[in-house]
Amino acid sequence: AALFAASLHFILGPGGLHSFGHAAYFGLGAYGAALLVRWLGLSMGAALLLAPLLAAAGALLYGWLCVRLSGVYLSMLTLALAQITWAIAFQWDGLTGGSNGITGIWPPAWASQGAAFYWLALALCGAGLYLLRRMLGAPFGWALRGARDSALRAEALGVDVRRVQWAAFGVAGLFAGLAGALFAFSKGSVAPDVLGVTKSVDGLVMVLLGGMQQLAGPLVGAVAFTGLHDSVARSSEYWRALLGGVMLLLVLLFPQGISGFAKTWQARAASKRKATGVTP
Repeated sequence: AALFAASLHFILGPGGLHSFGHAAYFGLGAYGAALLVRWLGLSMGAALLLAPLLAAAGALLYGWLCVRLSGVYLSMLTLALAQITWAIAFQWDGLTGGSNGITGIWPPAWASQGAAFYWLALALCGAGLYLLRRMLGAPFGWALRGARDSALRAEALGVDVRRVQWAAFGVAGLFAGLAGALFAFSKGSVAPDVLGVTKSVDGLVMVLLGGMQQLAGPLVGAVAFTGLHDSVARSSEYWRALLGGVMLLLVLLFPQGISGFAKTWQARAASKRKATGVTP
């Protein structure tokens, strides 16, 4: 969840590209891993390597169309493309298993012992978050922010805005696909709901809940969302309504997200200590 949210934050925050269909790349990674294992007989390692590349290819294809639009038209196009991807997975019974999906996608014996797979997933997610952070601090990240803030000024400085945004789609799709591939092996199966609107909305909620000011935001949001989801789902049969109410309350209380609120509180505390002459 954290890597999926961070990949969405990459294009939503620094990129300013409002994607409502990010689940398409998560699902392409999940289905890619499942098909590589079931139909081609590849190992988990090969699937974890190739499935994100498949998702990145899909993101580059969709991104090539999306970067030609902006605002609400861009958002609606990302949603439409994700729905097309979902429809293909739902109706292509011969390849994707249709509504039943693909089952029996388990890690090999060495990764199934104890918590080996979870440590592997943690390491890959940590590496993905680190790479995303490095990209945002690199010239590419600054060019992406420049294109977000003022496309005309960025182009005047020599930045190819469309190419930078297109590349951002590919990067986001790559890491969303890795998250999807890990999800497929952790669940042992994959179904069309991983491509659905609900999955895209979950990602948006994680990013908004954690805050878009820094990369730690989606990580905090993913932890908070998952914790709330698990606790509320066990407490009542009306958990969806309760979860929505809790999320609404948190967004109203913390309009900058949890991480943004924490950063503001730390800044205020530091300024107060400085004003009173108290050192920590």
